[in-house]
This record gives sequence, C-alpha cells and structure tokens, in this order.
Amino acid sequence: MKFHKEILRIDCEAEAERIYTFIKQQVSLQKREGAVVGISGGIDSALTAVLCVNALGKDRVLGLILPEKESNPVSAQYASSYAIKLGINTITVYITPVLNSLGTYRKRDKIIKKIFPEYTSGYKSKITLPPDLLARDAFNIFSLKIDDGLGNVKSARLDNRGVQTIVAATNMKQRTRMTHLYYYAEMNNYLVCGTTNRSENIQGFFVKYGDGGVDIEPLAHLYKTQVYQLSKYLGVTSEIVSREPSPDTYSSSQSDEEFYFRIPYEILDLLLYAWENRISLNEVCQVMSLTKEQVNRAFRDFTAKANATRHLHTMPPTLEK
Repeated sequence: MKFHKEILRIDCEAEAERIYTFIKQQVSLQKREGAVVGISGGIDSALTAVLCVNALGKDRVLGLILPEKESNPVSAQYASSYAIKLGINTITVYITPVLNSLGTYRKRDKIIKKIFPEYTSGYKSKITLPPDLLARDAFNIFSLKIDDGLGNVKSARLDNRGVQTIVAATNMKQRTRMTHLYYYAEMNNYLVCGTTNRSENIQGFFVKYGDGGVDIEPLAHLYKTQVYQLSKYLGVTSEIVSREPSPDTYSSSQSDEEFYFRIPYEILDLLLYAWENRISLNEVCQVMSLTKEQVNRAFRDFTAKANATRHLHTMPPTLEK
C-alpha cells in the first residue's frame, strides 16, 4: 500500500467488533468470568474499559481507580465519572501508604536533594527529555526540573545513576497498581486487561511487571492516533479525549511527549509506521513534508529506544532450548 497521511485511518465499527471478539475469546480461553481494568482518567484506559463493557457486559467488568498523592487530582475525577457513565462497579484504592512504606518518595527525593538541596515536599518535580526531536538533534539525556509553586523553576541535567534511581523509584507506582489489579482479578476470577497502545509498545513506554504485566492487551495493535479515532466512535467523554496524554507519575504536570517521545503523536505515529514498514526515505519526506535529516533523526531515535527496551518484551531466559 502506498504511504500517505491517512494510512492509519481505521474502520472503527469493524475494529471495535474485532476487539470485542478478541476479549470474549480470551476470557473464555483463560477460563475467567470477566475483566479488571485500571481506569486512570486517560484515554487508553477509558477506551479499554468501554471495549470490555461492550464485549462482556457491564456486570462483568470491574474498574479500579488507583490514585496516589502525586496524581493529578482530575485523574480520579475523570475516571470515576466515566465509570459511572459506563455503569460499571469501581473500587478506589489510595496507594500512597504502600508507596510510603516502600520508600518510593524518599528514595527519589534523596537524589533530587543532592542536586537541589533546597528541595522539600512542598516542591513539585519531573524529569524530561530535550524537546522537539525534529527541530534539532539532541541525545536522550534527561533533565530534572523542580518548581517551588511560587514561579521559581530550576532545571539540571541528570547523570545515568540519577535517572535510573528516579525511574526505579517511580516505577514502584505502576507495580503497586498492578499488585492491586491482580488481587481483585484473582478474587473475582477475572483477567487483568492492559491498556498499552502500539506507539507505547513499540518504543518500550511501559513498566515491566507494572502496566506491562497483564493478561491481555487489546490496544497493543493500535497506534495512539487510532486510539483517538476509536474512542471518539465509542463515545469516550470529551473531557478525557481532549486531555493531554500524560504518564501522571510525577508531581509536576508532564506530557508523554516531553517525558519520552519528543514528537507529537500525530507526527510520531506516521513516522513509526514508516519506520516499521521500511517506507523509503524519499517517500516519507515527500508525504510528511520533512527533510531527510529530520526523518533519519526520528528513525535513529526509534531504533535506539526499541533496542534499549527490547528486554521488556521478553520472558526471563532459562536453560531450556
């Protein structure tokens, strides 16, 4: 098929039916009675929830809302109001006490205070990559940003050890959520339904044994822009559809683009498709009105991220052949 800007356009009715069949088949094959979905207030989990409801019925879907003290307050609000719209039962579990007992915040803040001694619990923080990959070349080197809430923002480059420690501590949030999801899934003989889309899956934007530790992934074949198409078709609320995609794991507001992808989804997905399907450089440049330097820069970044996160997709090695 010839590469063009509408190549990721899907037949939403047919695609929804295909996913319904997949969900029903998996529930049956795994001998489960329903599905648990972690509803975050974001578009991926909202779409997953409505797909499960339409496939299984609202009485066989349980929504878990799992906020912590650094979650955006609107996340739980959107999740709760959307679950009411779907008519599903929900359980809200505040995971801050567990994270405190694990030392999540303390371990992360220890690194932050080494860089910014004035940092206290009253500050907000996040880590970011250099912006706008297509505008200029830059290594994927993270910066730490802190905000005292009074308009004073500071930023400093992180070394590998600093990034690894902050990310390791933050990943406890996703792993704690998955522990709760499996508790309620096993208690009800339900499966845990994942919410990772193709754009995230290809580039390794998920946590192993966290949001990547699930029983099924009904969105993993859909690019993020296709998630938007299907969400609008299935009536996901406008407040969720229009919300900026965010990992919602840092106290400061942070988008997926500034944390990981460095390219807006509407451009990212087309470039990912071209990269995956080995579309010629000239064709990509012509269709997307980009230079060869820009496309090559994006492709190098995709390859680097895919290689660096390859282990996330594999089972633990054994001595079995």
